Amino acid sequence: MNIYGDIQSGNCYKIKLLAALLDIKHNWIHVNILEGETRSESFMAKNPNAKIPLLELSDGRCVSESNAILNYLASGTAFLSADPYEYAKIQQWQFFEQYSHEPYIAVARFIAKYLGLPEDRRADYEAKQEGGHKALKVMEGQLAQTPFLTGDRLTTADISLYGYTHVADEGGFDLSQYPHIEQWVSRIQAMPNYISMQE
Repeated sequence: MNIYGDIQSGNCYKIKLLAALLDIKHNWIHVNILEGETRSESFMAKNPNAKIPLLELSDGRCVSESNAILNYLASGTAFLSADPYEYAKIQQWQFFEQYSHEPYIAVARFIAKYLGLPEDRRADYEAKQEGGHKALKVMEGQLAQTPFLTGDRLTTADISLYGYTHVADEGGFDLSQYPHIEQWVSRIQAMPNYISMQE
């Protein structure tokens, strides 16, 4: 299978991380968003939404949207539950990640890391801080009760939120305020086959 992405993107990195944890053989194909590579005719034939990450199966079928890719790859493993309630709780956190977490933490990081925090984006960057801290407080509350977001084991809910949370400081969010999140980050980093963004 081919995975198209940019390893510095949390949404792409989380696919790379799960593939490493599950030892899934794949070809990683780097795509430069800033140079418009997702808007090429060949890429848009695979994903008309022109976004990464993108999973291309060996038979040519494609899956887009990071959490859909995660759940596809984790199907039948301990990272995803077949129990309807547990599966719904995993998805609950994944929707939280896309709607309540990423729009603040990932966007603030993008403005600071990718764009260099230009003056004309500073107000936008600062406006993301409140929402980002609200999301981190929700996670902190849950992780004060359980080692992982849905209980005692690592699932795709954790992988989904780990992608941008562990680099939240690059968007101005000080994780030292959230000791249970820091412990959760350490637990994930101690997993066999863990791979960092730098790797």
